Amino acid sequence: MSATVLVVVKYGKFFKWEIIMTVKTRFAPSPTGFLHVGGARTALFSWLYARHCNGQFVLRIEDTDRERSTQEAIDAIIESMKWIDLKWDEGPYYQTKRFDRYHEVIEQLLKEGKAYKCYCSKERLEKMREEQMKNGLKPRYDGHCRDDHSEHAPDEPYVIRFRNPDDGVVAFDDMVKGHIEFKNSELDDFIIQRSDGTPTYNFCVVVDDWDMGITHVIRGDDHVNNTPRQINLYKALGAPVPVFCHLAMILGDDGTKLSKRHGAVSVMQYREDGYLPEALVNYLVRLGWSHGDQEIFSREEMISLFTLDAITKSASGFNTKKLDWLNAHYMKTLPASEVAKELVWHLNRIGITDLSKGPAPEEIVRNYCERTHTLKEMAQKAACYYQEITEYDPAGVKKWIKEGSVDVLKDALASLQALPSWDAQSIDKVLEDVAAKREIGMGKVGQPLRIAVTGSAMSPGIGDTMMLVGRERTLKRIENAIAHFSA
Repeated sequence: MSATVLVVVKYGKFFKWEIIMTVKTRFAPSPTGFLHVGGARTALFSWLYARHCNGQFVLRIEDTDRERSTQEAIDAIIESMKWIDLKWDEGPYYQTKRFDRYHEVIEQLLKEGKAYKCYCSKERLEKMREEQMKNGLKPRYDGHCRDDHSEHAPDEPYVIRFRNPDDGVVAFDDMVKGHIEFKNSELDDFIIQRSDGTPTYNFCVVVDDWDMGITHVIRGDDHVNNTPRQINLYKALGAPVPVFCHLAMILGDDGTKLSKRHGAVSVMQYREDGYLPEALVNYLVRLGWSHGDQEIFSREEMISLFTLDAITKSASGFNTKKLDWLNAHYMKTLPASEVAKELVWHLNRIGITDLSKGPAPEEIVRNYCERTHTLKEMAQKAACYYQEITEYDPAGVKKWIKEGSVDVLKDALASLQALPSWDAQSIDKVLEDVAAKREIGMGKVGQPLRIAVTGSAMSPGIGDTMMLVGRERTLKRIENAIAHFSA
């Protein structure tokens, strides 16, 4: 796919293909909270389309809401973007650092008569809206100050409004929703600068997209009603109008709008819960986009196959079970070294920072990827390989430590101490001999030993488990268990 877009252009009686632009998308979150699933999907689709077209992807932080925007949220957004590996080509840009540019454009609109100062008081506006609603009309500014030539005191507060066209329609072809039209008579003269001098959202995004050369705006369909106002502003500025693509909402497992009550909706919460970024990204790409019946996509396949016309119009349902299935798939199929990087993060979170006393994290992944569902669970089960055992699982003890179990541990200890080669096959063989000698099943040998060396009755094969623990620590732990259960 070319980095440019081809369109048919008419020259007199003739038509020809012409290159008109380099594709450039953006993700522009407001830092009033963490990056949630809906925003992450928007970022992913914007990133994928830019990569599919060999274009550029911009990260912009829309922080004009100074009361609600926080540095913590900005840091969390950037951390989330890095975790799911959506690298941006430009940015992050911050709207609060572009106020001079916004004021420059506002002054231009005022001089050209495309914007005006509005001195209407809050009380007047509230009364006006009450009357409109009482008369069954849609609340909108009545244009009182449009052509107001009365004198105002220098310190009298005012806002600046965009002079919206009075008649005609605003029409655009949305890449998801199709042709959409709004009557200009239904749109009011919206505020582009507040009384405190700060510019507003609908104004800033237009100037930003214009200055940054954004060609495609991919965002949630909660912005559809903002689009006609923004298009009129693009036209007033003489700026090119980008292509719009509004994504349908994401629903929770129960069919209602996805919210906190459905569980983890913050991207970093999914990391904390033990999901791999590859699993989350693969899951997000299928929320509203498809390629036949294919469910699993490599990053390269996503880029190659992603197109805007394959995005569905209907809302997508979040299915936690499918995400779990994808996570299990990637835990098993990704290189152990890649999974181990995330495992280390989880080990650190539970206080295990010195990994030199235990096995390589890759070995934990190889032995536990089939036995655990998340990396959080894997880290919890792996703790015994890096920390000393301070207690034994009561349920496991009750089930497996019976009369005679201490004698089994003693026999196993003696045989293991004499073992010349410490490998899983040799360990398994010597323990089978212990079971045969005592004429008992392997469970009555292996399970007490698991409890002795890991504190739990759940682990990989006993030979593999002892390999992970290491020879000296295994023998010491069996000695400790003998002393503990003999008391």
